Formats: sequence, C-alpha cells, structure tokens
Amino acid sequence: MNKQQLGLTPPMGWNSWNTFTWDINEQLIREAADTLVAEGYKDAGYEYIVIDDCWSLKERDKDGRLVADPVKFPNGMKALADYIHSKGLKFGMYSCVGTHTCAGYPGSFEHEFQDAELLAEWGVDFLKYDYCFKPRHISGELLYKRMSLALKNCGRDILFSACNWGEDNVYHWIRESGAHMYRSTGDIQDSWDSIKGLALSQLDKACYTGAYCHNDMDMLVVGMYGGSNSDFIGSQVGGCSDVEYKTHFSLWSMMGSPLMIGSDIRKANQVTRDILMNGDLIAINQDVEGRGAYRIKPEPQWFHADDVFMLVKVLTDGDVAIGFFNLSDGQREISLQFWDIGLPYASGKSLSLYDCWTHQEIGIFKERYAPVVPAHDCLIVRAKLV
Repeated sequence: MNKQQLGLTPPMGWNSWNTFTWDINEQLIREAADTLVAEGYKDAGYEYIVIDDCWSLKERDKDGRLVADPVKFPNGMKALADYIHSKGLKFGMYSCVGTHTCAGYPGSFEHEFQDAELLAEWGVDFLKYDYCFKPRHISGELLYKRMSLALKNCGRDILFSACNWGEDNVYHWIRESGAHMYRSTGDIQDSWDSIKGLALSQLDKACYTGAYCHNDMDMLVVGMYGGSNSDFIGSQVGGCSDVEYKTHFSLWSMMGSPLMIGSDIRKANQVTRDILMNGDLIAINQDVEGRGAYRIKPEPQWFHADDVFMLVKVLTDGDVAIGFFNLSDGQREISLQFWDIGLPYASGKSLSLYDCWTHQEIGIFKERYAPVVPAHDCLIVRAKLV
C-alpha cells in the first residue's frame, strides 16, 4: 500500500490487549494470524495483527534499542513479522509517548526516531502509540507530531494509531499531526454500560472523523463474554449478550471507528463470527468517503433521553445507511421522517430499505419508516432512492 492510501478507510484487524493483556507470546500471535486467515476474517477485510503492551524487556540495550522479550518471543520480531506477512497480513506493535508504557516497559520518549527505524527494520506496518508516563510539562500534541514525523521518515509505510484517550482537546489537532486513527475515549470494558457510554460520548463528534484520520472508539469486545484475564476489562463485569455485541458492532461500524477485534478469535462461536464478518456492516464502515454519521432524535414529546436515536451515514454511491438504535431498557418504536434526511414528500421519491443484519429487502417506503426495536438492540438499513 502506498503512502497516499495508508489509512484511507478505518483500519481493521486484531489486537492482543482486551483478552490477553500481559499474557502474550509468539505462539499466540501466530495462532491469531492463522485464525484470521483460516476462518475468513482476512477475506472480510481484517488485515492487522497487533501486539499490544508487555512485549519487550524492562530495559533497553546498551545502544538504547528496544529488546523483544526472548522468553515470550524467542525468534524475535523480524521472524514474527515475516510469518504474519507470509499469511498476507500486516504486523502491528505498541509503544508509548512517555518514558514508560502503561505496564511499565520502556516508552519511546526521546527515542522516537530510533524506535521508528527499529520498527521499520523489523517489518512493522502499524504502531499503536499510548499516552502513559508523559512528562507533565511537555505537550502531548508535540509528542504525537514527533513520532509521526519519525514514522513518515523511517523508510517503511507504518500506520500511526494515536491513543491519548481523548485528552488535550485531541480533536482539534490530531488530523494535522499525521496520525491515521486516534483514540477518542477511555478504555473499553466488556460491559453494556461501557459500550453505551463510549458511543454516547462520541455522538457529537461526527465532524472529527474521516478519510486518513479516523475516530477510534477503542477495540471491539464482541465475543469476549467476560473472557479477559484482566478484572478491569472484563472478567468481573461479566460480558454482554449477543444482541448487545451486535449493537456494539453496529455503532462502531456506522460511526466510522476502526474495527479492531479484541476477543480470542481462536475460540469464537458462530454468532461472534457472524457479527464480526457481517459484510453489509463492514461495507458501511469502509465506505471510501469516510463520512461521519449524524444523529436524529425521535420526536421529543416521546423520548427525552439520549439513548434512543437514529444515525445516518451518507455513502459514496448515493445510498444512505440508517441505524435505529435503542440503548434503553425497554422496547421502542423509532420513527424516521424522511424529510429529516433531506427527502421531502414533494420530491416524489421513496426509499427502498435493505436490512443489513437479516440481509433481506424490507420494502419500499414513502415519507416515513417506523420500526419497533427491542431493548439494547438496533436495526441497520441501507436505503436506496427509488
């Protein structure tokens, strides 16, 4: 992929952190790559295998270079990258703007150009760049610009995934920094409350995502079912229902977030695979224009809360993706008046609606469509003017 296309659409892949946190090793990463290919994820668009924190030794070598933990990664990162590339996939790694990573391993502060060259030497294609242990009186904005400059001059195309958790008014400077995606939220947990909270926090940020710089609402927890080895992420909060995971994936897809799987895909059940490889939702997420989705609230005399709404995403081919989201705890009828998306009755036009979850045509409607949506569920349609 040339530099002009890197990050054109939201990146898709798998990351080790949500399920495995510190408990990572070379065999696990190879098996994740094998599964991504064998189970059809690669064909669905997932291409990055990303190792998160805890991959290195606790100290740099005598020349200041990062060193992969020889117990966890006995053959080294270059060999692992070669294996992942042999599968037709891309290899991602992790570092941090600070002196140390969030788990206490060496960060890239004042080693940015050295580390970027090392990553290029190893064959890395993606860098997740976290925000822990940043010197307090140095601008985070400057440090992301520093690593961006280093990556763009390291001799290899490396996608830059900034991860400052939405701090420091990141929306106003991240695109010009050179990052291809940026975390706009705190860490996700494998719980409905976490999914709902992160989504609601970004509903007014549609103007801050787009081609080459995507608003990252954190990694997917679809299919984890409380299966993390970390109490914070999931083992104590218990996971979500399949319906909630479906809504989670729909929100991330409609809102243009990168789709980075966080579950143990080696053990995924059929429902999880069907959610993560829904081609109709992925096509909406990967629409080349990368437009944010705008929100429409139902009639205010019926619903005063923020947890029932529609999202509308304008697509390149003239279609419109419409999501009817019911994040509340009770069933709701959600009424869309077509004039709210720019289609007046006087136009003489109707909308032909296609259900992106059942993969079936719903029918042709004029002026209004009002589905009943169960609690914590959603309906995603692709609408074509007729």
